[in-house]
This record gives sequence, structure tokens and C-alpha cells, in this order.
Amino acid sequence: MIEREWKPNLTVAALIERDGRFLMVEEHTPEGLRLNQPAGHLEPGESLLEASVREVLEEAAHRFVPEYLVGVYQWTRAQGDITYLRFAYGGKSLGEESGRTLDEGIVRALWMSIEELRASAERHRSPLVLQCAEDWLAGQRHPLSLVHHS
Repeated sequence: MIEREWKPNLTVAALIERDGRFLMVEEHTPEGLRLNQPAGHLEPGESLLEASVREVLEEAAHRFVPEYLVGVYQWTRAQGDITYLRFAYGGKSLGEESGRTLDEGIVRALWMSIEELRASAERHRSPLVLQCAEDWLAGQRHPLSLVHHS
């Protein structure tokens, strides 16, 4: 039996709150239709900040400006076969690029209140979705300089 090298999946997520509502995406997954912040995997050659900006544009058609690191999160799926390491950034949208085609699998971008997020927890892509939003609302904000890229 060939042993495979274990390594976590490195992802980024963006928290954008406007008028008490969070920018979210509804997406097709192997588990069905799920809710998530605009999020995705780090691609070769890009920084975590660049990845967060790219993911928001690709998944929600918004121009994202990261202002804070909300937190770094580790989650292992119940099946235990995949571990995710998520860097969650908070910031603002400079506006939507209307008419932009969203990434494959993304059904739509939508704005949800924390109450709506809490009520829909069974539809979240992972438990990190609600945890990140709750941490943002609790005032968890760290300087972007906490994460170095060279």
C-alpha cells in the first residue's frame, strides 16, 4: 500500500458586512446546495491577500479590499479525510461588477443577517462559516501585518 503524504488544504475566506448583513454565496457541492463566505483555495504564486481578493471577485463579483485578519481556523471533515486551514479576512466591498459571470458551481451571491446565518447552519459548507461571522461580530480583528508574504 502506498502511503500518501498528508497535508491540509489551505483556503481563504472573506467577511464583508454591510448594513448588518454578510455577503455570502450559495454553491453546488458534493453534499448539495450549501452556503459559504466567498472562499477558496490558495493558488500557486499568490499571497493569501491576493487569493481572498480573487475569490470574492470570482464567486460574488465584488471588488474586495481586505482590512483585517479575522482569524486562522482548522477544521477536519467528519469523514476525517480532509483538513482545512482557513485564513479569514474581513474588509469592504468597493462595489459589484454587475453582469460578471460567477465561478462554476456558484448559484448566486446574497446578503444574509447573522440571524439568517444562524438559522441556516445545517446548510453551511462547514462550521467555519458561522464561526467566522460570529468572530467578526465579536470584534475579532487583527492587523494584516500579522501574516507575512515574501
